[in-house]
Amino acid sequence: LYPRRPPPRPQARQGIIIPMQEKIEVQKIEAVDRAFDGEALLSLTLSEARSREPDDVRRVTVRPILLRKKRVYQFEYQYAQKVQHRNLERAEARALVHSLLADTFRQGYFYTTAGESQVAIGRTGKVTVHARGGAQAAPIAPPSHDRQKNYLLAEGEPVPFLVRLGVMAADGRVVAAKRDKFKQINRFLEMVDDVASSLPAEGELHVIDFGCGKAYLTFALYHYLSTVKGRAVRLVGLDLKEDVVLFCAKVAQDLGCEGLTFAVGEIGAYAPEGGAVDMVVTLHACDTATDDAMVKAVAWGACVILSVPCCQHELFGQLASDVMRPLLKHGILKERLTALVTDSARASLLESAGYSVQVLEFIALEHTAKNLLIRAIRREGWAGVRPPSAEYAAFRDFWHIKPALEAGLAVLTMGEAPPAPNSVGAGEGTG
Repeated sequence: LYPRRPPPRPQARQGIIIPMQEKIEVQKIEAVDRAFDGEALLSLTLSEARSREPDDVRRVTVRPILLRKKRVYQFEYQYAQKVQHRNLERAEARALVHSLLADTFRQGYFYTTAGESQVAIGRTGKVTVHARGGAQAAPIAPPSHDRQKNYLLAEGEPVPFLVRLGVMAADGRVVAAKRDKFKQINRFLEMVDDVASSLPAEGELHVIDFGCGKAYLTFALYHYLSTVKGRAVRLVGLDLKEDVVLFCAKVAQDLGCEGLTFAVGEIGAYAPEGGAVDMVVTLHACDTATDDAMVKAVAWGACVILSVPCCQHELFGQLASDVMRPLLKHGILKERLTALVTDSARASLLESAGYSVQVLEFIALEHTAKNLLIRAIRREGWAGVRPPSAEYAAFRDFWHIKPALEAGLAVLTMGEAPPAPNSVGAGEGTG
C-alpha cells in the first residue's frame, strides 16, 4: 500500500505504534473487519469517550444475537442515566463501529474466536494496537434474543395493532413510554397461552371482554387467538364509554380484524348473541362489576375466566373483627386487606361453581398496584352451581361479610339468597 515506506518490523512486545498523520484508519479498519469476519466476534466494547458532556454516550458494547433466527449485532449505548439498544446487520454494524472509533471513542476492545485485541488512540494522535492470540475456537452460537425475552409478541417484529395503538414504532421498536404496557400485554398473553388447551378444540371461539377500555389487551387476545393460533374468533369488547368504543371499533375496522367488535353497555345487562361463550375476560372492572362479569361467565358455562379485579370497595365497610381490630383501625391497612379478602372469597366461590382457580401475579408491583389475576378453568363433568363450601362459610362469617358474588351465584343454584353472616361482634375500624 505504501511503496516509499519499508515493511514494518515484527513486533514482539507491547504492540504497534502508528503515526496518526498517515493512514491510521487502515489499521483500525483491519481490526474491525477481522472482528466482523464470518462469526468471529464474541463481543466488543468501545470506551474512553472523547466527549465528557453529561448527556453524551459513555460506552458502547456490541454482541451478536439471534433475532427471528437471523444473526444481528446488538449495540448497547450506555449513558449516565439510561441505556439504549439498537440491532443492526453485519455491514451496518461494521460501518458504525468504524464511525464510533473515528469520532466518539478512543479505545476499542475486541474479543473474537481468534483471540483478543485492543485499539487505543492516544491524545497525541497515535494509535496503539495490542493483539493477543489464543487457541482457535469454534464460533459460538449467539444468544437468542427472542428466547431470552420469551415474549409471545417479540420486540423488533412489528405487530399491526401495537403499531396502531402507539406501543411500537413502524420498525417494531417498542416506544419507551409504552414499555410497561408492552410487558403487561405479553404477560397477559402468557396466561392466555397457559389455558388455551382448555378452550374448545374446534369451531369458532366466542369471547367476551367486559370493561375493555382502550382495548390493548382485547386486541392482543384477538391477535393471539386468530393469528398465532389460527382460530376463527368472535370477540366482543364491552365498555361504558362511547368515545372509547368508537375509537376501538375504527381501529378494528382499519386493521381488518374480522370477528372483533365493540359495544357500549353495562356488564349486568349484556346478553350475547347466540351460542355458548367460551372465555370471559374482565380486566380492571371496578368493584362489583367484576362480580357481575363472573356471574355471567358461570351462567354461560364459560370454559375460562380471566379477571384482574380493581377497586374492591364493596367489603371495606363490612369487615369487622375484635381479633383484627389492631389492623382494621388503620385505613390503608384495612383497604389492602379488603382487596385480599374480596379476591379470596371470589376464588373460593368460583371453586364451588365448578372451576379450578388460581390467583396469580399479573404484572410486577413496580408497574401497577393492580397486579393480581384470578384465573378460573371449568372442571370437566361438573354440573351446575353448588352451595359454598363449609370452609368458605367459616371464612365469610369470621369477617362478617356479604360478598356480591355469593348473592349472584345463589340465584344460579336454587334461587335462594345467600345465608346471612353471623352478627357483627365488633364495630368497624376507624379510617
